[in-house]
Amino acid sequence: MSEEVLLEERLIKRSQQKKRTSPQNYKERLFVLTRSRLTYYDGKAEKKFRRGWIELSRIRCVEIVKNGGGIIPCQNKYPFQVVYDAYTLYVFAPSHDSRSLWVQSLKEEIKDNSVILAKFHPQFWQEGAWLCCRQAEKQALGCEEYNLFGDISRKPLPPIPGEERKNEKQRRPAPPLPQAGTDDDEDGGGDEEEEEMVVVALYSFTATEPHDLSLVKGGEYVILDQSDVNWFKAQNQYGEEGYIPSNYVTEKESGNLEQFVWYNKQVNRNKAEELLRKEDKEGAFIVRDSSAAGTYTVSLYTKCAAGEGHSAIKHYHIKETQSSPPLFYLAEKHVFSSVPDLIDYHKHNAAGLVARLRYPVSKQDKSAPSTAGFSYDKWEINPTELTFMKEVGSGQFGLVRLGKWRAQHKVAIKAIREGAMYEEDFIEEAKVMMKLSHPKLVQLYGVCSHQRPIYIVTEFMELGCLLNFLRQRRGSFSVGSLLSICLDVCEGMEHLEANGFIHRDLAARNCLVNDSLVVKVSDFGMARYVLDDQYTSSSGAKFPVKWSPPEVFNFCRYSSKSDVWSYGVLMWEVFSEGRMPFEQNMNHEVVTMVTSGHRLYRPKLASPAIYDIMQLCWHERQDERPAFSQLCMMISDSLEVDAPPSN
Repeated sequence: MSEEVLLEERLIKRSQQKKRTSPQNYKERLFVLTRSRLTYYDGKAEKKFRRGWIELSRIRCVEIVKNGGGIIPCQNKYPFQVVYDAYTLYVFAPSHDSRSLWVQSLKEEIKDNSVILAKFHPQFWQEGAWLCCRQAEKQALGCEEYNLFGDISRKPLPPIPGEERKNEKQRRPAPPLPQAGTDDDEDGGGDEEEEEMVVVALYSFTATEPHDLSLVKGGEYVILDQSDVNWFKAQNQYGEEGYIPSNYVTEKESGNLEQFVWYNKQVNRNKAEELLRKEDKEGAFIVRDSSAAGTYTVSLYTKCAAGEGHSAIKHYHIKETQSSPPLFYLAEKHVFSSVPDLIDYHKHNAAGLVARLRYPVSKQDKSAPSTAGFSYDKWEINPTELTFMKEVGSGQFGLVRLGKWRAQHKVAIKAIREGAMYEEDFIEEAKVMMKLSHPKLVQLYGVCSHQRPIYIVTEFMELGCLLNFLRQRRGSFSVGSLLSICLDVCEGMEHLEANGFIHRDLAARNCLVNDSLVVKVSDFGMARYVLDDQYTSSSGAKFPVKWSPPEVFNFCRYSSKSDVWSYGVLMWEVFSEGRMPFEQNMNHEVVTMVTSGHRLYRPKLASPAIYDIMQLCWHERQDERPAFSQLCMMISDSLEVDAPPSN
């Protein structure tokens, strides 16, 4: 006899397996609550396509998730969490009332559980950290007291008499935690697992170590283990297994656009226009992320724009209907069940656009992204495998040379001058820094630590430091190009912030530019290892006072918010095309000026709106400075003005 159904509704769940979050991680499921289980199905419940379930006796906490104004890349905007065993299931309801009903109903069913948490995390676990308290350990103790009765989005209810947990010791013991290896079971319950994950290779990869697996672009692979965010264990069609770089593959499923050549994930409006002008073909197009997460824009190039007399680029926002599931369209008369179907139709019919979508333009063919190290769990590099080439610069720690690893991979090699840094501390930290892999961070590949001088081996950036790049090309930048530079840096810093990593010396001189004009943040965290009083003491001549907020030059208190202040100064450097901040003033004068409320003037190329963003970074109170995630949205909004379809 089947159990009584208490609640039943189509909700959206976020995958627990995947370490990165994107719109493809969110799946609509039919959730069913009974007295003993929370179950979710793919399709209709009567068809029994059960994807997962959780025994209610294992649940430790049910509560809403305070999103803090962040972006939710799915149509349901009201998240709640179900914490059970060592896992957290995030579920997204379509309305406040729906969420409240689920939270209250679940709380009522679990109120007698012996495993209830005393404290919980009110915000998301995302990209390696709790957003509420910035703890980087997933099983870290909660940071807010958990109320077993009531929904924290409403006024808390008083405790039910007699339900206070006086008799905690008399309750049944907690069930054992799942055994090692059950992370692969997405639902964490029963013996029915989520379907196996199949990925498509976006780039070819040649295995460098016996435990790696080579990839062929376009090939399909089954993922066996995702416990390392940067290197997945995979199996190819011949049954061979090994590690592959996670940023070289994308999940094969109908809703995932990354498998299509026309989709460009990491391209903003300005870069899309650069790529399309370079292609210079009628009907060349790109599909890219819009400034609002989970939505897309088609950027289309035409040589014969009506009334303009020259080439033009139009940006069309892909709209969605209010139906469930939603339909997609560029022109209201032509709606489609998926974005690929929409693109395929407009390849053959302009239907309101300035041209047909004839030539997909992709940045994927240009160059593969950097990997977190050359191989899985490899951070120590044999110096005999390095070829030293020309000298390309010198930094705080010593000379930097262009080189090659195993005569194949171009790298930058920094030889650390004796006495320049705390070497042992840095070598230990290098293992952590290598795992910080992002398209807008200069990748650390490894170190040669078994001889002196030690070498730091990083990604090679062909056009050198951003400061020189700005100065050498002064007068040639559009406002869009300068904003695009700022967005690149901001995205890199957002990743550091999300991982609880502080740069401490963010400035244009510590960002680098590659031959695709992508700007990446370099030398993050390195300031901690400098052995130079002139640099480390705020009274020293080399101390970056002009980039530092009052809490740093007065008390040496570093945080992500001090990085935000420095980022505001970097924006000023970009929009002044490489000028020195406070160029007429000595360091001690800058300390007095900033402490008394003086700020840098507005550069000529910066609009009042852009200057407002800089000034937000320079609030004296740290809690009034925006987070990098908020800054990214502000700058994206400044870059992005989507055009409506032509009639």
